[in-house]
Amino acid sequence: MASIKFFTLITMVVILLPTIAMAMEFVVGDDNGWKPNFDYQAWAKDKVFHVGDTLVFNYQPPHNVFKVNGTGFKECVKPTANDQPPLTSGNDKIELKTAGNKWYICSVKDHCAALGQKLAINVTEGPPAPAPSSAVRGFIFSGYQVFMAAIVGVFIAVAA
Repeated sequence: MASIKFFTLITMVVILLPTIAMAMEFVVGDDNGWKPNFDYQAWAKDKVFHVGDTLVFNYQPPHNVFKVNGTGFKECVKPTANDQPPLTSGNDKIELKTAGNKWYICSVKDHCAALGQKLAINVTEGPPAPAPSSAVRGFIFSGYQVFMAAIVGVFIAVAA
């Protein structure tokens, strides 16, 4: 009986662990947060962002976060209020849902243009790479994993 439970446990580990996708949560600017006079391009340089990851913008008002296009990023121009309102909670979480280039700016005074409060990243498809030290790990289970866990659970029930 003990050997069946041990075998079942090993089977679950072999089935579930290799297929766990590691979604990452990146705190923009790490402990510095989202503020002027910080090099966000240097911060993002060695990070790999994947679809499913989350950016966390921590800041104090009056700062804000606007998602912009490449021109808006380059020229520090915010979208019109009708297009998109700014994020203003001070703890904004943005899930990266699609691959491609993403741009974010602060629209307060000259924070973007003169003080560098802007971030450009590239989001890639595919499985996440191992976590950088500044990321928090989370687990996402696929339908396949749930199905396999159910089968193993039935096996345990029948074997017991």
